[in-house]
Amino acid sequence: MSAIPALRASNLHRRFGDITALSDIYFDIPKGQVVSLVGPSGCGKSTLLRALLWLDPPDEGFVEVGGRFLGRELVGQGVVRHQSAAQVDRIRPKIGMVYQQLNLWPHMTVAENVVRPQMVVAGKPKTQALETANRLFDRLKISELAERRPAEISGGQKQRVAIARALAMEPDIMLFDEPTSALDPELVGDVLQLLRDFAENGMTMLVVTHELAFARDVASRLLFMDKGRIIADGSPRDVISSRANKRVSDFFDTVSAFHPSFRKSDPQKEIST
Repeated sequence: MSAIPALRASNLHRRFGDITALSDIYFDIPKGQVVSLVGPSGCGKSTLLRALLWLDPPDEGFVEVGGRFLGRELVGQGVVRHQSAAQVDRIRPKIGMVYQQLNLWPHMTVAENVVRPQMVVAGKPKTQALETANRLFDRLKISELAERRPAEISGGQKQRVAIARALAMEPDIMLFDEPTSALDPELVGDVLQLLRDFAENGMTMLVVTHELAFARDVASRLLFMDKGRIIADGSPRDVISSRANKRVSDFFDTVSAFHPSFRKSDPQKEIST
């Protein structure tokens, strides 16, 4: 019997009027796998993350988190039932999300940003929520920021606070939406190293990223998305170097031509395999 995946998407579709944003999306993410989601701007990557969280529910299809339906479920004999808002709110925290905009509450301290969701959403007592927050602050090296407000810290520090807030809910899988897009160049490396550390410790992750070297070198799997569809799914090396799909091949050829620091294969990996 196969293991239950951390996250499953089945036949997801999302339309906005005459525009199809998502079409026929299927994938499983096993526990412990690091998946990069790559594709051109406007292809539907962020829309997909919002659909997986049921923040922008898909028009069709199903999302399962650790074997439990989120938002819409099959109840037997092909009958589909929509879950109540309370049911969705109970299951959704099993997916941790770090948004591009980070969405920290500006009127709260760093500690309050991490403690408050645990109390309100997960029902933790304040002492337990504080203990969890302090443990994550130590892990992410931001303990000295606990009493500051978001306006008083740097972009990279805000990113770490947002990650701590998501991890505090003890999710089964973490979603990252372009985690380095809003950072100054000198801060990008720090956040990517943090994600590398998470990967080495077995965290299940789906990372929307334009940092293609990270997608190639750290992820165990790469999904390539174009025009609302996933058109390639495989190991990063195979997807990046494949000539089987012209759209995918053209994308990575263009990246290689305009960004010399990115190569379609990693010489170190070529040597070691």
